This record gives sequence, C-alpha cells and structure tokens, in this order.
Amino acid sequence: MVGARGRTGEACPETVDVGALVPVVQRVLAGRVPQADAEDLVQETLARVIEAGERIDARTAEAYAITTARHLVARLMRDRERLHRCLPRLHDPGQVAGPDEQVVVTENRVAMSRVLDQLSPDDRDLLVAHEAERASLGVLAERRGATAAAVGARLHRLRSRLRVEYLLADEPEPPTERCRTVLLAFSARDRRRQRAADAEGHRLECDFCARVAVPLLDLDEERAADVRVPVRQDADIVAARRAVRRVAREAGLAGSDLTVLAAGVSEMARNVVTFADRGELLVERVTADGRSGVRVTIRDAGPGILDPERAMAVRYSTGDGLGLGLPGTQRLMDDFDLTTRPGRGTTVTMTKWRRSPAAGLAPSA
Repeated sequence: MVGARGRTGEACPETVDVGALVPVVQRVLAGRVPQADAEDLVQETLARVIEAGERIDARTAEAYAITTARHLVARLMRDRERLHRCLPRLHDPGQVAGPDEQVVVTENRVAMSRVLDQLSPDDRDLLVAHEAERASLGVLAERRGATAAAVGARLHRLRSRLRVEYLLADEPEPPTERCRTVLLAFSARDRRRQRAADAEGHRLECDFCARVAVPLLDLDEERAADVRVPVRQDADIVAARRAVRRVAREAGLAGSDLTVLAAGVSEMARNVVTFADRGELLVERVTADGRSGVRVTIRDAGPGILDPERAMAVRYSTGDGLGLGLPGTQRLMDDFDLTTRPGRGTTVTMTKWRRSPAAGLAPSA
C-alpha cells in the first residue's frame, strides 16, 4: 500500500493498492512492446507509482500509472530508434580484430561484393536505398512510379537471390541447373514454387543442395516448427514412430488412433529403408474445417513405383514390413495420397484426424 502521511488534524489520503494496478498496466503495454520488455516496464511503472508517494492517492493512481506506462513505452521506442540510427558510429577503428576475425570479415566482404556485382545497377540502387538509407517502401514506390506492394515484392525476390548467391560464392558450380531453382524456392519461402520444382524431392537426391540449403531452411519459421526425421536405417524407423506419437498426443489423438498412426508410419518408413537409399519423414499438426489432426509426409529418393495401381491392390506386398502394405495403410488413415515417379522417388502423405468427442468416431475425410 502506498499513501501519504497527513499532518496533525488532517485526514490521510486514501492509500494506493499497487498490486491492483498490475493488470491495468499490463493492458496498456499489451501489443505495444514485446512480452520480454513488458514485464520490465510493469515493474518500472509500479516503482514510479511508489516513488510518487504522497503526490498521488487511490483516486489518481490508475491515471498516473497509465500515463507513466505510456511515457516509458515512448522512451523505449525512441532509445531503440536512436540506437539503430547511431549503431554504425559505435564502431571503434582502434579495436584490432584477431587474425581469424579479419579473415572472416574479408571473406564476407569479398563474397558480398561478388554477389552485388551480379545485380543490375537498378537492383543495387534499390537495395542500398532500402537497406542502407532506410528508405520506406512508400518513398521508393514514389521515386519509381510503382506501388509499395510491387517494390516490396521486388525487394523480397532480390533478398532471396542475394542469400542464394552468397551461399554459392565459395562453392563449386552446382551439379545441375535445377539446383539454383530449388535453392531460390527455399530462400523465398515460397511453398508454391517449392512444389512446382519438387524442391523437397530434389534435396533428398542432391547432396549439394542438402548441404547448402540448411541455412535457408532455418529462415523459415513455419518449417522450423515442423518435426523432421531422416530415414535411412532401421533405427530411424523407431525414431520416426516416436516423433509421430509425440506430435499426435500434443494434437489430442489417443488410444487406437495413436496405435494405427504409428503402425502406418512404421510400414511406410520400412518401405523407405528397404527400397530407397534415403528419405525423410515430416510430421505436422494440421487444422481444417474445425478439425485437428496430424499429417505425416514420407518422401524418399528411391527408384519410385513402376506400377502404382498394382502396389495399391489388396494383398500385394514386396517387403517384410507389417504386412499392411500401401492399401492396408490407406485404410488406417483418414486421408491418404501417393505420388511416385520412376527414378525420382515416392511421396506418401497421410492424415489422421482427432476423433469427435460427441460421435466417438473419426471425422470422415
């Protein structure tokens, strides 16, 4: 409690309940600053309310706290803008980097200069204006007689290309013409382009792209949230099954749904180990039409299936798995899709939806 001491014969002002101000201040800060900063600003606001002491009472405390919080947010934004604007001046030329650091800096500068030289003068000017001069999209659009959306799309394509060419600067020439197309699709985080180029399938086939694409894949926040398991040997089948069960539990699947999903994954992963050199399993939580479930994509770089219709026929099996085969696995799932190309590998996508609590049955696909 915070309150003022009244003089002799005077009534003391009503005390301030600091704890009651916390939700008020939190509402003021919500959406204005990141969560990591919000807690610090709440504490700073309460500290200033307490420091105000006898200058405020219960009737003015809430307004005082709100105004203080807003001032703290404004100051934080000004400080960060000033830091961003003055950051280049903080470099001390008198600080000599170590030999290793100097080599890295020099190599980075050489690689970036080489990449920028590949761009047209107009593209270079656009990048410099936006990245170095901090010109807004609106200003750039006005200069070029275009819309802000068009300028933003062009900058996105240029940055995607810069990332790829920077990674390739110290690499040998890509082994195929398709490599650059695939890497650009990953860099742009464009799912449509990735599907059109079969980027995931190519990454499994091409050791060069599998290595170079790693930092590009890390840029994709949506991809980073997925669970991926490489499938090359028997031990990977166990890892794949465990990963699927974990994600399925988080999605609310239980009981027999977990069992049949794990069985289907084991069967498909066994096919990858038996018939292909390598593959990958992707597990995603999905929602659609009010439903939630788990989608599993198993992709391999094997020889493909020459006769998909026969492979999907009941009782057809060429391996030593659980005996389910493709048709048996299809019956276990709510959604099932098979894509295969001879010599280019096979992709199986299957989904298991969470059972409806009311009906006790899995929603129809």
